[in-house]
Amino acid sequence: MSEVLATMKIMPESPDVDLEALKAAIEEGLPEDAKFENISEEPIAFGLVALILNFIIEDGEGGTESTEEFISSLDDVASIEITGIGRLM
Repeated sequence: MSEVLATMKIMPESPDVDLEALKAAIEEGLPEDAKFENISEEPIAFGLVALILNFIIEDGEGGTESTEEFISSLDDVASIEITGIGRLM
């Protein structure tokens, strides 16, 4: 089965969220079916910064669901959105 690279935009609850702590919680707690690739910051407005997470998963049933559920359950996360999925060669 092939692998895909998924990109997720993570919106914190407020501009006051400790992004470094949130990044660490995401990287350390990703489900076993997701491999951490990288995480970056994207300024939004008025001091709010979104996190852009890239992770690799198997191309199959369930896809990003376990990762979405995990990140949605974290404190300080307001919303998430899968912004891209592409097959790796």
